[in-house]
Amino acid sequence: MTRLGEIPARSCASYLELADRHAPGLVEGLYLQGSVALGDFTPGASDIDFVAVVAEPFDPAPLRAVHAELKARHPKPHFDGLYVTWDDLREDPERSPAGVSVHEWRVRESSRFERHLVTWHVLAQGGVAVRGPEVETLGVHTDWAALAEGTRANLATYWTRWLERSSRPATWMGMAALSDYQTTWGVLGVTRLHHTLASGRVTSKTAAGAYALAAFGERWHRIVREAVRIRTGGPALYRSPFRRRADMLAYMSMVLNTRPMVRE
Repeated sequence: MTRLGEIPARSCASYLELADRHAPGLVEGLYLQGSVALGDFTPGASDIDFVAVVAEPFDPAPLRAVHAELKARHPKPHFDGLYVTWDDLREDPERSPAGVSVHEWRVRESSRFERHLVTWHVLAQGGVAVRGPEVETLGVHTDWAALAEGTRANLATYWTRWLERSSRPATWMGMAALSDYQTTWGVLGVTRLHHTLASGRVTSKTAAGAYALAAFGERWHRIVREAVRIRTGGPALYRSPFRRRADMLAYMSMVLNTRPMVRE
């Protein structure tokens, strides 16, 4: 439990106690991916991302009580994740059907939430076993070429559209881009994908910030440090949210138009 840290360990212990009470024998394995697996869990900023393993398809009804009671005990951070079988982990998640997931305490019976290659790669890279065999023994499916292709597509579609919409100052997206949340989401979001392509592995937001300071010129250091500062705390580096928005948009445009040295 040392690697988990106090907050994830507490939530996991409560979750397993509730799962075993409401659905005895259902959860055979519990693994953490996301920020915990990447060594970047930040209290107040990070959610707990889990993968629960079951033996076979099941009735998800008892899970509503599990996650409702878990929320009552530990409302923050969110305990988000999905339910899979052992065989699911050995298969390409992009080809598997939708399944049971939990997002912001809502149990969904048929969802694609987190059921993608990024989750499988993070789990394989550094997933933390809370219950069940060590991750290295699970044979988790990975496919770097497909993940890299999907990452490039994400930059070209979602993030390019996000930048375009946030660049219209009089719109809702343009106004939202003045906020702390959107600043760190935008700056570290595109940087993380750029860094993932350059490094050949899924990387964390904090690691992406360090990468940006090393890879990009000093012109961009202020906005990168501000994005990291929003996650980790400290005095603001901007007095004007309008100046910060301008720097964020310019930085994101630069990253989206800079081709990373891709490790194939």
